[in-house]
Amino acid sequence: MNDNLLSKVKKFLAEHSLLSDVPYLVAFSGGADSMCLLHVLNSVSDNKIIAIHLNHNWRGKESDDEEAECRRFCDKLDIDFYSEKLSGNVQKTETAAREARYAFFLKCAKKFNSKVIFTAHNANDNAETVLYRIVKGTGIDGLAGISEIRKPFYRPLLSVSRKDIETYCSENGLSPNVDSSNFDVKYNRNFLRHKIFPELEKINPQVIKVINSLSELAAEETLIMNNLTSSINSSTAKFIQAEDNLKNRVIKKLLIDNDIDYDRKKLSLITEFIINNSKSKSGKTVSLSDKLNLFVNSEYFKVVSAQRDKIDTSVKIDKEGIYFFDNGILSISKCSSLPETFPTDSENVIYANIDKINFLLRTRLDGDYIKPLGLCGTQKLKKYLNEKKIPKHEKDFIPLLCAGHEVLWVVGVGISDKIKVEDKVTHIIKFEYRRNCDE
Repeated sequence: MNDNLLSKVKKFLAEHSLLSDVPYLVAFSGGADSMCLLHVLNSVSDNKIIAIHLNHNWRGKESDDEEAECRRFCDKLDIDFYSEKLSGNVQKTETAAREARYAFFLKCAKKFNSKVIFTAHNANDNAETVLYRIVKGTGIDGLAGISEIRKPFYRPLLSVSRKDIETYCSENGLSPNVDSSNFDVKYNRNFLRHKIFPELEKINPQVIKVINSLSELAAEETLIMNNLTSSINSSTAKFIQAEDNLKNRVIKKLLIDNDIDYDRKKLSLITEFIINNSKSKSGKTVSLSDKLNLFVNSEYFKVVSAQRDKIDTSVKIDKEGIYFFDNGILSISKCSSLPETFPTDSENVIYANIDKINFLLRTRLDGDYIKPLGLCGTQKLKKYLNEKKIPKHEKDFIPLLCAGHEVLWVVGVGISDKIKVEDKVTHIIKFEYRRNCDE
């Protein structure tokens, strides 16, 4: 069993280009699944490994003891260990626990500068997920089960049965934690695991394997359909022209990609919203969840954050160099030769002719104005952004290079006539967005 599991994980790491020198984060509850995964990764890889543990704080001393055992296990293997404890105010439900875990995982990814988080989902977990979705109501996408990869999450044990994992732990002298709540059948997954699957195994002892085969077939069909829906590519016009079944498919994929539950009614309401706002130039938004909205205008539709706070910081730009701002980096350097071709506005690069460097990098304020390229007079920034068809939800987050209230560059949108280059260039200015860990 050792060699088989080790070779499976090695193959997984190689296939997904995870052998480079990047830190591995491993979601570590201390149960058999995560203990097996942590032990295997520590055996097959020289990468730095950090075990991340969220104490849900549901079972008092038992939860604290499990955290302590996880720490001792990691100390024994010389693996870094990091944990946090949830407050007692978090609702004690499966959904709340899952949301808290994944928020914690993403927080750790940022803290430790990693884009690789391993979770120990196995073949039994996948079968339980598929059956649960069937009972609740699902389509082909739901039958596809748990994704092997949804960056930054990687699941190398997804094809391994729980029995094989327990055998590995036994053969290697591992003593996993036993979470008493895992036997409480008031939770849906536990009810399926302890009550339903034993009955199904009386009909077919290979029910886990059979359901996972169904899941693989559904995943293949889903991939084919996703390639078909990608032809619409968030285009409002193409969506309007598509047949109804393809419209539904596009919306379902959009919701699934953002972990949003759906039913027929929700699909219909979203489709209707896109159609009704397909001629809006400035765009409209509708809530999809507590954290996400759907934005629609005459050109495209996309999911946007519903709760992002306005950026109210500013950075003084007073010399050549590199400056950090929110989720981006601005660089300004001397340049004396004209380029053969100038970059487009969307490339986030400009060539400028400036007398001195004395600017602020910030977001918009009341009273801002710009002298649009090629025009004689000035224009209020609000009107300028409207004419450029910048969606309302983006206006407060676009970086601006300013001198007082005069805007010289709206990053990714356009520059002021005041710093345009004709026969002389003094500087090249670039703004690069930093990617999030889950992209």
